[in-house]
Amino acid sequence: MTRFRKLGVAVVTAALAAGTLAACGGDGDGGDGDGGDAKTLKLWHYESANSAMGIAWDRAIQIFKDEHPGVEVQFERKAFEQIQQNAGMIINSSEGPDIMEYNKGNATAGLLSSQGLLSDLTEETTKRGWDKKLSPSLQTTARYSDKGVMGEGNWYGVPNYGEYVMVYYNKDLFTKYGVAVPTTYDEFTKAMDAFVAKGVTPLAEAGAEYPAGQLFYQLALAKADRKFVDDYQLYKNPVDFKADPLKSGAQAFADFVAKGYVAKTSASLKAEDMGTAFISGKAPMIVSGSWWYGRFKNEIKFNWDSFLFPGNKFHAGSSGNLWVVPTTSKAKGLAYDFIDITLRPEIQALIGNNGGVPVAADASQITDPKNQKLIENFNTISQQDGLAFYPDWPVPGYYDVLVSGFQSLINGSKTPDQVLDTIAKPYGEGVKEITGK
Repeated sequence: MTRFRKLGVAVVTAALAAGTLAACGGDGDGGDGDGGDAKTLKLWHYESANSAMGIAWDRAIQIFKDEHPGVEVQFERKAFEQIQQNAGMIINSSEGPDIMEYNKGNATAGLLSSQGLLSDLTEETTKRGWDKKLSPSLQTTARYSDKGVMGEGNWYGVPNYGEYVMVYYNKDLFTKYGVAVPTTYDEFTKAMDAFVAKGVTPLAEAGAEYPAGQLFYQLALAKADRKFVDDYQLYKNPVDFKADPLKSGAQAFADFVAKGYVAKTSASLKAEDMGTAFISGKAPMIVSGSWWYGRFKNEIKFNWDSFLFPGNKFHAGSSGNLWVVPTTSKAKGLAYDFIDITLRPEIQALIGNNGGVPVAADASQITDPKNQKLIENFNTISQQDGLAFYPDWPVPGYYDVLVSGFQSLINGSKTPDQVLDTIAKPYGEGVKEITGK
């Protein structure tokens, strides 16, 4: 669900990056359209300027300019929703980027790769050693089959950071109300009961965008195993939406609303509303992703921390968004150079030291205790094969389906069973279209 929000942004970013690289162009090798003599690189991404990726990529752009004198980098920061809704049209036009950040997953990068809109990066990945810097679990979202299914086939994108969903909490509010930090699911619900008893809504939420879907997925993953994740995300076997873990996840979500853990008024709120509620100190907790970390470090004035969703082995998360190079890029060689720069130790350390999750950093270069914990928790999940991707990934258009479904559960217009019916049909139709069965 996180990736709901980031899909549009990623597409824009990738487009921007492609433009920038094309302008820089380098040696001209790489075949037709590599942009060896290009003087402009159009690069798009959607990360905020003070985020870990925004900071690191600004530095990468500067290094790229230093190493490619005479090349103009035309960078544009785009909006996530803009890219999510119009990615195919944008990158298939002459106005699109040479390189951009784009959302990973079957419904996004997989779909565009199957339509022939993204450049095959397999040869470049091997030549530059990108495959050696990324663990097998992180490579899953970079490779797609001819049908656009992730995990196998050629490389169509390259991640340079990781991400995962966690619980952020306001330590001052926990202390003020005498609430203990939970380590199990039962302790988690007891902590929320304690806040409710004091008249405080424990979880800020956003039903109009990805956060609500993320919460549902985390609740479902509490009773999930790797088989479920593979069935749901990779179509290994049919998925029963009226059985656990999806059934238990939807019921638990409805219980969160009924018990006052989540406000019914949050049905119309967006992710930014949820984030600013936490930043302002009004909300004890939010369940969301590591992409907030850098911003929270910069903007929050109170004591805060984070913990993994209590009791779960599996967590929403994956590699970060991908650098992709549209097939229409006129500066492919430059784009490849830029991607390579973002995987260098200096850039990876910048990601890690500014609240991001680097994929190829020297751990000794990460100095802040909060950042170290962020990375350690990601490594814990990754090492136990606990990355479960995101709930909107399986089929195209599923983001909107999930947002609508869980808005209905928050405002009480549908029951859990009705919501499961609502999200099951588009899933089944989408899988059939992709797999033919």
